[in-house]
This record gives sequence, structure tokens and C-alpha cells, in this order.
Amino acid sequence: QVQLVESGGGLVQAGGSLRLSCAASGRTFSSYAMGWFRQAPGKEREFVAAISWSGGSTYYADSVKGRFTISRDNAKNTVYLQMNSLKPEDTAVYYCAAGSARNVDGMDYWGKGTLVTVSS
Repeated sequence: QVQLVESGGGLVQAGGSLRLSCAASGRTFSSYAMGWFRQAPGKEREFVAAISWSGGSTYYADSVKGRFTISRDNAKNTVYLQMNSLKPEDTAVYYCAAGSARNVDGMDYWGKGTLVTVSS
């Protein structure tokens, strides 16, 4: 069992940066691949980024490639999402998830989300 708690969301102007954190509890955190997803108002939840259990492999949605960076610190049971050059269309609730899939249906555990609002 893995419990996930996101933090770091907030209001930022377009072009700005935020770093999201996802703290995990449970001794098996380091064995899980992790992902970030987001859901904008009126839209379906979508994949943003993923990282392998070791941190050696990362994956990104085309819409965030080159602007967002996912990383993890297994000693701290934490995964991060550094978001730079933010755009108004990045506004969404961002969710952390544990699991090896890169789609909503395939992840094993979810956090409750943190809201990111990007103003123009």
C-alpha cells in the first residue's frame, strides 16, 4: 500500500515556474514507477510525466516536453515535477500516481491532487 500527498501548487503568472512534490508513505515506494497526471476543468485526466523506479528513465507528454522535469529521491520517498515556462493551458489539478502505466486506468495508487493556476 502506498499513500501519496501532493504539494506545491498555487497561482503563478505565465512564464513562471513551480515545483510540485509528492510525498509517499510505505516501504515499497522505491519499487514503484511514478507518474504525474493533470485534469483541467471540463477535461479528462491526462498523462504529464513518468519516471522509472530507479529514476533512470523518464517520459513526457509532448505538451510539456522541454518545459517540465520529473525527478525522484527514493531516500526521501518523494517525487518532484519542476514546471518551467508555464502557460495558461497548464492550469489543472495535478495528481501524483504510483504504477508503471502511463495511462489513467493503469496506475495503482493516486494522491488527491494539487491545483496549479497559471494566469495570463
